[in-house]
Amino acid sequence: MPDDEKNAKEPIVGAAAVDLSAEHGSTWLRQVRWGRILQVSLDGGLVALSLLLSFLIRFDGSPSREYWHQYLCMLPIFLCLRLLANWICGVYTRLWRYTGLAEVLEIGVATLSVSTIILIARAIGLLAVGKFQLSYGIILIEPVLTFVLVVSARVVRRMQTEYKQRRHWRQPVRKRALVVGAGDAGQLVAKELASRLDLGTDVVGFVDDDMLKVGKRIGNATVFGTTKQLLKFIEILFVDQVIIAIPSAHPSEIRRIVELCREAEVETRILPGLFELIDGRVSINQLRTVSLEDLLGREPVQLDTASIAHYIEGKTVLITGAGGSIGSELCRQIMSFQPAEMLLLGRGENSIFNILEELRRRPEPVKLTSLIADIRDYQRLYNIFQKHKPAVVFHAAAHKHVPLMEGNVSEAIKNNIGGTRNLANLADQFNVENFVLVSTDKAVNPTSVMGASKRVAELVVQDIARSSKTRFGAVRFGNVLDSRGSVIPTWRKQIELGGPVTVTHPEAVRYFMLIPEAVQLIIQAGALGAAGDIFVLDMGNPVKILDLANDLIRLSGLRPGTDIEIKFVGLRPGEKLYEELLTAAEGLTATRYKKIFVGKPQDFDRELLSRELKRLFEAAETEDESTIRSGLENLVGGTLVKELS
Repeated sequence: MPDDEKNAKEPIVGAAAVDLSAEHGSTWLRQVRWGRILQVSLDGGLVALSLLLSFLIRFDGSPSREYWHQYLCMLPIFLCLRLLANWICGVYTRLWRYTGLAEVLEIGVATLSVSTIILIARAIGLLAVGKFQLSYGIILIEPVLTFVLVVSARVVRRMQTEYKQRRHWRQPVRKRALVVGAGDAGQLVAKELASRLDLGTDVVGFVDDDMLKVGKRIGNATVFGTTKQLLKFIEILFVDQVIIAIPSAHPSEIRRIVELCREAEVETRILPGLFELIDGRVSINQLRTVSLEDLLGREPVQLDTASIAHYIEGKTVLITGAGGSIGSELCRQIMSFQPAEMLLLGRGENSIFNILEELRRRPEPVKLTSLIADIRDYQRLYNIFQKHKPAVVFHAAAHKHVPLMEGNVSEAIKNNIGGTRNLANLADQFNVENFVLVSTDKAVNPTSVMGASKRVAELVVQDIARSSKTRFGAVRFGNVLDSRGSVIPTWRKQIELGGPVTVTHPEAVRYFMLIPEAVQLIIQAGALGAAGDIFVLDMGNPVKILDLANDLIRLSGLRPGTDIEIKFVGLRPGEKLYEELLTAAEGLTATRYKKIFVGKPQDFDRELLSRELKRLFEAAETEDESTIRSGLENLVGGTLVKELS
């Protein structure tokens, strides 16, 4: 029986036993799929045995000389038909150790198809040898024996695999891994896998598109070829898992490799991109499944760590909304710059507890203080500023869900505008050095209450910044992939339930960036803030929502439109078909940092702002929705803002 699953400590048989490097062996030998040849040969032997047993059963164990001659004449016909049918039905594209119902059905279809052809041939007299036609009894007995023997061989192989798993229950089943990328990261992954036998994975080789590496040996493994030959090497090396170890790979390249692995039905793992390898270490524990982030395509951020450390290191830093997607990532990254103390402020106790426990496991000697507070509570915030004297404030707390805020407009005013005003006033009063407001692209020409409330929050910060010693700034960016408020978690739940996946509009597009990238740029922008500047992050190219949904379905191992239906539900209240990052009047000016731009400063009527804010807060207390909407329109609809000459 062909052994298509070998332990890496054993010599590789079949194709793997042939030296696949460019320096040894002939080309045709390296391309022969010996495992499949052994499978076909074994099946041929079982077909011959089945036909022999059929003759013996039909003639009570003693066929005459004429019937022995008939057997020898019929054997090539049966062999050719049986093996050809197996090949057409896909029997030889399967791994025997994973034999299941699908494989059994394929063998059954192949067996019945050939028997039907033979039966028809016998009925019209085409199976005569000499004066004897092939017996109908043999035609009926032979397929039963063939099916039983061929299936049994595969069942025995699967049982052998399961026996090995039970025998070695203390360790995971050994997997044969092929590493894509023979650079530093790939070599480190292979080295760590070799030293961690408990992980149950053996590297059998590399593939790399650098032709100078092809044919070379790295440790005990060979760089067999390029990624274009990936399918071939997965087949002949009996690969169970492909590890993508190219942290800087372009998303289109990752997509191509993932599609090849999906075609070959092997597991795909990936080393995180450069955004996630902030500490510069490559660890096998960081290997994970391929995600949407890998396909999104964002270049790594080059941080000016000196300027960031200058305003954070040794200071007390307050992060509002510290338990949210952006807030918690701010905590993680700010901690690496070693402030004296981090104040983790949030309204939800569970989310604050979770990030606090995570940060306490970090080695940095930073004092951590958890603060359960509502940013709408001015007195509570005043007491916090008076007691802790923060030098830096990152304001990430906000209501961000567009459709929910359309139904809860008063809460958007109280939280997004009122909470921001409380914090900005206190930052000015207590001489905070830096204040950074986390804003959104939905504040540009807003069509939603949430977007309008964030735009007014920007204006509040700009107003206070005019006469303050505090360096105020707002950072505006688009959707953050896989944040708690994004559509991705919803889609994942829908896929788990079998669909449909709901998409608002087939032409809807959004700007997306990764959480670590967004936070890195927010922190970097904090070193630039002054006079209420609005910083805009480089969001790259907009992404079609429909394309994103299709990618997520495929990454779940399913087929869009076939396994999972996509249903268009229409734009929800307040949503746009396209997002914008700047108003026409703001323009765009580059900063000294590659991915951070600053909007053109704008003048506004401070008295009108004060009067409309008072009106908004009074309407929010009485939940007067029409007054709130008209007030927001007055503030962000062109009445308030005029371009500087």
